[in-house]
Amino acid sequence: MLQGLRQVVWEVNLELPRQRLVTMTSGNASGRDLETGLVVIKPSGVRYEQMRPEDLVVVDLDGRVVEGRWRPSVDTATHLYIYRHRPDVGGIVHTHSPYATSFAALGEPIPVVLTAIADEFGGPVPCAPYAPVGGEAIGQAVVEHIGSSPAVLLKQHGVFTVGPDPWAALKAAVMVEDVAKTVHLAMLRGKPQPLPPEEVARAHEAYRTRYGQR
Repeated sequence: MLQGLRQVVWEVNLELPRQRLVTMTSGNASGRDLETGLVVIKPSGVRYEQMRPEDLVVVDLDGRVVEGRWRPSVDTATHLYIYRHRPDVGGIVHTHSPYATSFAALGEPIPVVLTAIADEFGGPVPCAPYAPVGGEAIGQAVVEHIGSSPAVLLKQHGVFTVGPDPWAALKAAVMVEDVAKTVHLAMLRGKPQPLPPEEVARAHEAYRTRYGQR
């Protein structure tokens, strides 16, 4: 079932440890099939290097397992809440990447002090309040606080990113860790100043409409 989406979600999951966004079995990625509404997600507690496409779990938007021999991720309810409330989202990535999560540990957003942050995120990367793992509370926090950004920090937890497909969500997860590291290093040396709002808006619009191939 959903072999193409399974392959994509498997490849995106494998990129999480390769990009040093997760360790051991933490973190997860999922993708939604736009025709059926079914979601493919990482199985709970399975090591990335041992996982194959057929190990991924297919669930419906109510959390019922449609296909798969493993239990789905403990974050499944979070992913499904986001999908149900964000019809534009086709992929979700969750990580505990260290530099971005260091901001989350303090309950702080990542300030928009770099053009890369303006380009990709359109403003500061927001930080949502703490919510317990295992239910829909984190999904609610993501939906309520992510705004138009593709990334949000969860206080004392980690990072969630979204996109129109799993690869876009992965790109946002890689980018948020990259800019978090740079901002962290800059803060060790001084006090970086935010870009003016009008420049943030200009840079984000230019990146959104003119960057890459069309």
